[in-house]
Amino acid sequence: MSQTNTSLLDEVVQWSQETCRQELKSVLPKLTSLHCQSDSWDDHIRILKIITDMFLPHIGLPDLEDECFSKILPKAVTMFDSMMKEIMDQVGGLSSQNTELCAFLRNILQAMMQIIDALSTCVHHISSLEEAPDLDSIRSLPACILKILKETFQHCKDSEVVYCGRLSLVADLLQGLFKEAYSLQKGLLELLDKICLDNSASDEDVSDIVTVIHSLLDICSVISNLDVALHANTWKFLIKTSLKYQSLVEEHLHHSEISNSLVDNLLTSFHNCVELAEQIKHAGLQEATQSPEYKLFQKSAKMCRFFANTLIHYIKEFKFFLTKSCSCFHQLYLQITSKFPPSLCTPELPIALSQELNAAALVPMDAFLLQLLPLRPFAEAVLQQDLRLSPEHELPHCLLLVSVMGQLAGQPEEVLQLWYAGNQFSEENIRLPLFQAIFTSFRRCYTERKVPVLLPGVMLKGQAQVQVTLHQHICVHLCASVAWLPPEYFRVLECCLVDAVLQADTQTAVLAADVWCFTARYGTAELCLHHVLLIAQLVKACATDCYQSSHLGTLLKRMVFLMTPNHQMELVSHFPPSEMENLQVWHHVLLRALSQDICRQVVTEITGLTQKVLADWQNGGYKLGQVDKVNAVLMSLLSVVRGQSSPEEPCVLSSVRMVTQLWLRMSPDQLQTHPVLQWTLQLLLSLSAILVKHIEPHVICQALVCLDAVVSQKCADWFLLAALEFLCSLGKIFVPPDSQSQILPRLSGLFGVLLADESWLLHQHTLEAFSQFAENTNYEEVISQSLSVEETKTKVVNYLSKTVNAQEGNELRLERLKHETQHIKQHNEKLECSKEKPFSKPPSEVVPDSEPCPKRARQENSAEQEYSRYIQTAESALKALQALTDGKTNSSAPPPQWLDSRLQELQTLLTHITTVRPSSSR
Repeated sequence: MSQTNTSLLDEVVQWSQETCRQELKSVLPKLTSLHCQSDSWDDHIRILKIITDMFLPHIGLPDLEDECFSKILPKAVTMFDSMMKEIMDQVGGLSSQNTELCAFLRNILQAMMQIIDALSTCVHHISSLEEAPDLDSIRSLPACILKILKETFQHCKDSEVVYCGRLSLVADLLQGLFKEAYSLQKGLLELLDKICLDNSASDEDVSDIVTVIHSLLDICSVISNLDVALHANTWKFLIKTSLKYQSLVEEHLHHSEISNSLVDNLLTSFHNCVELAEQIKHAGLQEATQSPEYKLFQKSAKMCRFFANTLIHYIKEFKFFLTKSCSCFHQLYLQITSKFPPSLCTPELPIALSQELNAAALVPMDAFLLQLLPLRPFAEAVLQQDLRLSPEHELPHCLLLVSVMGQLAGQPEEVLQLWYAGNQFSEENIRLPLFQAIFTSFRRCYTERKVPVLLPGVMLKGQAQVQVTLHQHICVHLCASVAWLPPEYFRVLECCLVDAVLQADTQTAVLAADVWCFTARYGTAELCLHHVLLIAQLVKACATDCYQSSHLGTLLKRMVFLMTPNHQMELVSHFPPSEMENLQVWHHVLLRALSQDICRQVVTEITGLTQKVLADWQNGGYKLGQVDKVNAVLMSLLSVVRGQSSPEEPCVLSSVRMVTQLWLRMSPDQLQTHPVLQWTLQLLLSLSAILVKHIEPHVICQALVCLDAVVSQKCADWFLLAALEFLCSLGKIFVPPDSQSQILPRLSGLFGVLLADESWLLHQHTLEAFSQFAENTNYEEVISQSLSVEETKTKVVNYLSKTVNAQEGNELRLERLKHETQHIKQHNEKLECSKEKPFSKPPSEVVPDSEPCPKRARQENSAEQEYSRYIQTAESALKALQALTDGKTNSSAPPPQWLDSRLQELQTLLTHITTVRPSSSR
């Protein structure tokens, strides 16, 4: 700097405040010009301090920007940058021995502190004015200060890396530098808070505010690990300013960056809490609430709660600008909920800390989801068809879907449409209906269902809250959703229930059946009838030996219990049991579900049809081509026999005769060469197990011979289970002495073979059947002969004494379940990818297009259809009665005495119907 300029500065520093005010117009331009021209850090700082300390107080607010800030602040930023660069260039040579370099670097840090102090002077002066500044008068100030603050905080954050092991040489100055910057930021934010912009603000003003917000966002990313209070206060101001000028800035803000940064900070605080809680647990400091670790945990939990609430608030105000962040929000929910029960990867934390963390992070997730419900991209992220999740996130995703469903009540129609209706249009991302997504997600939680994980149940008045399984939890919430579901979504619900019942995972099918039964029971009787007819039609169209038939049959079995007697009669009319093609429906129906009259009719028709089919088979020469028909009627006859309460019922006696007839036709040689007869044998075994007390000893002997011939070779599990049922039932009978030599050795031999089976599942069933047989039988020699092998005897004794094998540890069990999960998953996928089609035509064609409006009475059939249905029912019942009286049913029992009088009453009723009719019908 020239001597003249130096003399000017020496003179000015001697002036009083009054002289400075008087000479402002003439001297300030010279000083600002000198400031811009100076290359020396010392000259720059000296001039800057003179301007800010001596002349700034006398500059009018409207002139601050043009006369002062715009001229000196950019240069201050440039000089600060050059100082920072010099430190980075020279710090490599810093050591305690290199005192000259150490002094040089400390001087630079002190100079940086002086620049920050000069900027603080500017902020404090403007804040002290009574008049609130407008943005035009300080336009350069915020941007320049924020740049310097970011560099300062970044340098302090990186100090350990920058100075390596020599940090102690400058630590005091770095600490001072941080404090000065902290104070400067606090003052700047207070100043900016005083500024007010209205809707008429200029584009430049809006741009400046947006720049401030984005600059603060950059600073937040730097100071996240420096100071908790500074970090929180910066975020508070950032959000406050965004909301204060929402209408002006919402289209200009980097919303995704802001929301993603909030998410990152929330997750960081959350994971810090988890790690600290684990450290406290391992160190045994749970009760030491005054320990540094515990206090640090509380601080982290407080920040976690702060970021969660801040994120929710930001989403609430700017949700429609956050569509690109929806996948990030989905992952946030999964990551947080995966660290809490009932997730299998939940860390073991002290109860008090877990509850505090739950309140800080998990509780806000409900409010978080509520804000996201209207966002289509969020729904698409959550409901996408081919969603790929890591195993630990499957359960959290399932619980997310259930939580969404629970929050949909009271939402606008467009939100309900978004979640419930799904989307199959190719031009959009495919979005599953919420119900289908829940069933799909539940299916994927194989391991969690096996453990099983437990969740809090619904609170009931007067009862303590209990833990329930995942199945129960989801079922309750699904049923609650169905209870208020608008009628227009019932068609979607029905389709989702059909899909869930028809997939391979049995427990998912049971869950769908539970919800379906609730739907039928909650709605009208007509709705229940509609559903039963739909299911029965699917059962009828389904192949007998597939998992779909089993799932549908179980559902049908339950649904019939919910029908009124009149509607049960309609089921009989739609699917008459006397017709061969309907037997697949009726062998799934429990007779006790039917009213007494209808039950009697169904039993009569099925028994009559069975007799007819067996007679036709006999008359046709027992051809193998007719065995499938025989098996079909035997399956339905089995349902009839199982439903009889009294062994003296006519159908029981006729069933015994038919079973006896079939056993005597069974040939051991044919059973080994014709697999279709093994299915017949299995049905005969199940029937005989029920009717065993009515079966002659020579027939039982024949059954054991046939069974021995088949068991000696490789058999299917379903056949062996039927064999065990039959063998177990033999413990209840008395064997005449002349038949014991033929029956008892075979019985013990069969038990011996089955007890030696290596399949653990079949072995368990065998132990159970054998123990029941042993408990009931009078023939102890069968027991001893069955246990001739010492190893088998040991297993039976251990089972009877309830000896527990070595206990499996929790970790080993979990690993085993995860391993089994992969096998089950592959098995189900193999079933669903099978080339064999369970339906002769697609279910969509089986299910009628027209259905009654949910929760509203179904449209009645025409009068002519009504007459036809009841005439068919009466005619069918009378023909069955005629078969009994003519002796065509092989019944030896004489007609009861009351039969004539009841027939006379029916004749009177028929006469009345044919004579007393409206004239229009004649």
